[in-house]
Amino acid sequence: MGVVPAGTADTAVPASTGRPYVLLSCATSIDGYIDDATEQRLLLSNAEDMDRIDAVRAGCDAILVGAGTIRADDPRLVVRSAPLRAARQAAGLPPSPVKVTLTARGLLDPTARFFTVGDAEKVVYCATPAVDKTTELLAGLATVVDAGDPLDPARALADLAARGVGRLMVEGGASVHAQFLTAGLADELHLVVAPFFVGDRRAPRFVGDGAFPWHPGRRARIAEVRQIGDVVLVRYALSERCADGRPG
Repeated sequence: MGVVPAGTADTAVPASTGRPYVLLSCATSIDGYIDDATEQRLLLSNAEDMDRIDAVRAGCDAILVGAGTIRADDPRLVVRSAPLRAARQAAGLPPSPVKVTLTARGLLDPTARFFTVGDAEKVVYCATPAVDKTTELLAGLATVVDAGDPLDPARALADLAARGVGRLMVEGGASVHAQFLTAGLADELHLVVAPFFVGDRRAPRFVGDGAFPWHPGRRARIAEVRQIGDVVLVRYALSERCADGRPG
C-alpha cells in the first residue's frame, strides 16, 4: 500500500482485469429511502447493527464512499472497536482500513474527518480535469489518482488491486452504489431494512434509474437473511466470487 507519496498525482493506473472483492453496504427504510428530506441525518440502523458494520469494516482492506457522502455526512470511516483494531494490528495490519473516495470535480474539504481522523492511508480517485487542483488541495493529506474522464470505477478498482487491496467495502452514497452495480462491479450487497417508512419523494433513495445486471430474468441470489434487533439484514450474492453465500 502507499506506493505513491501523499499529495502527489499518479496517472499510471494499471490496465488490469483484476479487482478487489467488492462488498456494498446500505441501510434503507421499508420504502427504499436512505435518508429523509430534512437537514438532520436519518438513523436507519441500530447499535447492534452498527457493531456488525464495524466488524465488516475491520475485515476489509479499504472502505470507499463518494465525495458527496463526505460533504453531507462527514464520516470518520474508522474501526470503532478497540478489540477489532487490536486484532488487525496483531495480524500486521493498520488499525483501520485504507479510506477511499471518488470525485469528479474535486470538491473536497481538507478539514473533513475523512482526512483528519485516524492514521489510515487516504486515496482519492479523481476525474482527469480536476486532478491538478485536487492534488494541490490535498497535499500531504491523501494520494490523488487520475481515474479517467469520465471517472471510471473499474480503473479505480484496478489501481486498488495493484496497491494490495483484496477486499473493498463500498458504503455509498446512492450514485456510487449505482455506479458499481450498473457496471457489474459488485460481488455482494448487505442491505439493511429499517422498520419504518419515509414517504417523501424529495428524499434520496437507494440507487435510481439504470440498467442493472439483476432483473426479473436474472435474479440476485440471497445468501443470508438475519434479524438484528428491529432491523433486517439481507445479504445478496451478486457474483460467483460470493460462492455458496460465503464472502470471497
